[in-house]
Amino acid sequence: MKKLLKKSFAYSAAAMSLAGVLVSPASQVFAQEENEEGILDFESIAENEGEAIEGGTLKYALVGDPFEGLLNNMVYGGNPDATIITFFNPGLYGYDENFGIDNSGFADIEFNQEEKTVTISIPQDAKWDDGEPITIDDVIFPYYVIGHPDYTGIRYGSDYENVEGMTEYHEGKAEEISGLERVDDYTLKVHYINFNNSLLQAGGGVSSYIEPEHILKDVPVAELEDSEYVRQNPVGFGPFKVESVTAGESVVLAANEYYYKGKPKIDKVQIDVVNPTSVVAELKAGNYDIADLPSDQYETYKDATNFKTIGMLENAYTYIGFKMGKWDAEKGEVVYDESKVTSNKALRQAMAYAVDNNAIAKEFYHGIRQAANALVTPNFTEDFYNKDQEGYNYDPEKAKQILADAGFKDSNGDGFVEDPNGKEFKLGFASMSGGETAEPLAQYYMQMWAEIGVNVELVDGRLMEFNSFYDRIQKDDEAIDIYQAAWGTGGDPNPSGLYGRKAAFNFTRWATEENDKLIQAIESDDSFDTEFRKKAFYDWQAYVHEEVPVFPTLFRYKLTAVNNRVNKYDVTIGSDLDWTEIYLTADAPVAE
Repeated sequence: MKKLLKKSFAYSAAAMSLAGVLVSPASQVFAQEENEEGILDFESIAENEGEAIEGGTLKYALVGDPFEGLLNNMVYGGNPDATIITFFNPGLYGYDENFGIDNSGFADIEFNQEEKTVTISIPQDAKWDDGEPITIDDVIFPYYVIGHPDYTGIRYGSDYENVEGMTEYHEGKAEEISGLERVDDYTLKVHYINFNNSLLQAGGGVSSYIEPEHILKDVPVAELEDSEYVRQNPVGFGPFKVESVTAGESVVLAANEYYYKGKPKIDKVQIDVVNPTSVVAELKAGNYDIADLPSDQYETYKDATNFKTIGMLENAYTYIGFKMGKWDAEKGEVVYDESKVTSNKALRQAMAYAVDNNAIAKEFYHGIRQAANALVTPNFTEDFYNKDQEGYNYDPEKAKQILADAGFKDSNGDGFVEDPNGKEFKLGFASMSGGETAEPLAQYYMQMWAEIGVNVELVDGRLMEFNSFYDRIQKDDEAIDIYQAAWGTGGDPNPSGLYGRKAAFNFTRWATEENDKLIQAIESDDSFDTEFRKKAFYDWQAYVHEEVPVFPTLFRYKLTAVNNRVNKYDVTIGSDLDWTEIYLTADAPVAE
């Protein structure tokens, strides 16, 4: 149940596959036990005995706010949509336990470092869920959509510009992308400008998208997001096909008779949006089979008898981000504004030292989360992740001293510092609704910042719904100065897609020449050398720690409930468990 992971924004994890999501290898051997640091570990596989019933409907709870409904890999933005897409249109490639692309997925892939090419081969007799044949043109098609000048999504960036001829096509100087060599009906050779290590990683530089050209070719690129083939009737090649969509609320999928691995044993999947505050009760009542579990409610379900709780250390982190500029859509790059008060590094550092992430992990999340020290997650080996990278540990006195040394002083005695020019300021804080801890956690942050003299208030005086939050973040709403969010980093720790100058996902709008150089080193051909790559990643982690455009707050487990009537479910990194192997043992989910 694997899907190539691409970077995406989400309050939970982003762009995770349903069962082949990322998990730390170390986490697979523990069963809800506490380690020396008081952090819980979880088994990553749930297995239940019982005879298979014929067909049946698996009920999946999509926990959180209503989904946006962009049910296409080229244009979706949030994790809820990505989760739905995985059922009917997974990515091209599989990946191993170290996130390296392998040949366990739909397509086979061959790397040629000397030629700077990647050859992609797909099966010759596979079909879309409408019965139409799949050809290599369906793999080529997404390049022309994402690279099109009228493209409205957020996928275009350095990964695509690394394909020979893409920039010329994107700028309207060429009608074709010269780096896409169509070998035959089932084979594509992609020529790259730079051939760096990211190309080997799931979620890295090789596009994982395959889309039905016969359906989408007549849809103007500028109108794709509003197309019925995105919103209501998407076509895919995965284990299930979309039968109906109730906008923002639910999706019904049916087993795909044309699925290249064989028709699944389960007849249908019913996906419903469920509020985080009620999902545990719904699970215990036997209303759902699979659901992500809110870690802040762990005490209410840790002893549940009708479902198993499995977990994986997410390839994601929560963070506090500082808005420091705008996005120039015409140029496709960040415009950093040094005049903003949040562009003062001392303020950012002080606010990072003011937060006690260890306390948050224990008090708000029962030890299911842990303080984060870097913008690369512990899922990766030491070739990428610097476990010794110093984090922003709680030190309010140091925070106050940093502010004072930088000229932030409380001159009028109101308890809040003025900026170095003596001007009063108040920061607008954006944070999302959802779950029992959302409000108290947001209040905690503001309280901690107030204690070091920084005046922070919630934008509009309240938490924001998921889609509204990201809409305003993307549009650089001037009311937002700082925000709390999360990144799912996918299978490639290359930071260019999240923090690069030309990255639409660089929501802080922070950019420096030094950051450009450090990312260029990570993306260079030299990064094939292990020691060079390690130094490049470590140098970048140290630099962003010092500059703190964002500060990571928590690494966390993603917990999943699996009802006792589901024979098997797996969230292990690189899991090869497929939906054709999953079945139900009862007509309805087991109740407690």
